[in-house]
Amino acid sequence: MTELPPLREVLASSGISADKRFGQHFLLDLNVCRKIVRLAGISSGDRVLEVGPGPGGLTRALLEAGATVTAVEKDPRFIPLLQDLAALATGMPTHGRLDVVEADALAIDESTLFPAGAVRIVANLPYNVGSPLLVKWLTGAFRPASMTLMFQKEVASRIVAPPADPDYGRLAVLSQALCRARVVMDLPARAFTPPPKVSSAVVDLVPLAERPPDRLIRALQAVAQAGFGQRRKMLRSSLKSLGGEALCLAAGLDPNVRAETVPVAGFLTLAQTWLEREA
Repeated sequence: MTELPPLREVLASSGISADKRFGQHFLLDLNVCRKIVRLAGISSGDRVLEVGPGPGGLTRALLEAGATVTAVEKDPRFIPLLQDLAALATGMPTHGRLDVVEADALAIDESTLFPAGAVRIVANLPYNVGSPLLVKWLTGAFRPASMTLMFQKEVASRIVAPPADPDYGRLAVLSQALCRARVVMDLPARAFTPPPKVSSAVVDLVPLAERPPDRLIRALQAVAQAGFGQRRKMLRSSLKSLGGEALCLAAGLDPNVRAETVPVAGFLTLAQTWLEREA
């Protein structure tokens, strides 16, 4: 892949600049891209879904590591560049390991791309769709083997935050109920082109060995949304529509505490109790 033209040269020759509508900030430093791939634990033969590859910096690093990559890109301006990357790889060890799909990752059915087998997700996610994509992958039918994802630093903090932390909320409860989640890398704004107004971080998420049933996950989403929808109120008030004080007592929780102090296990108990009471 070292024989390929530099990414800045590719962007300049194509006349492409970042589009704010898509929350684009390009990661052009291949050394940083390679580090992300190493942190993701990608090795030869792994199948990887990459969302928002843009000019293909992370894509190159994934191919170098021996992965077979399906790159999903919504911005049509980058499709020719990515197809050129696949074509330029002809005759190299990367040949045949890059599939470019022009689509909206929020709308796509991943099972049509990967009907069977383990798939890892590695992506520098567009800022404006990072959280919705994570929730989709956490709760949907597509079950990635791992996710190593770049977010705005504030979003990354909301994913890994512990109870009582100001960033602890619905995203933390859902992520930690289903995965082991940890920040593995921080990146300053200057690492991107153009530099965003905020810092970024890479979060590694590995699904827990035992996944809750789908109906419990849906109940967990409802309970967490209600609890944190009015986060300054006590649970007996914020969960009023789901049973309020009676629900809390049945779950063995103090109805006078706020959602931000309830651990993930407590929310799972609330969700299970709500399901039983609704049955």
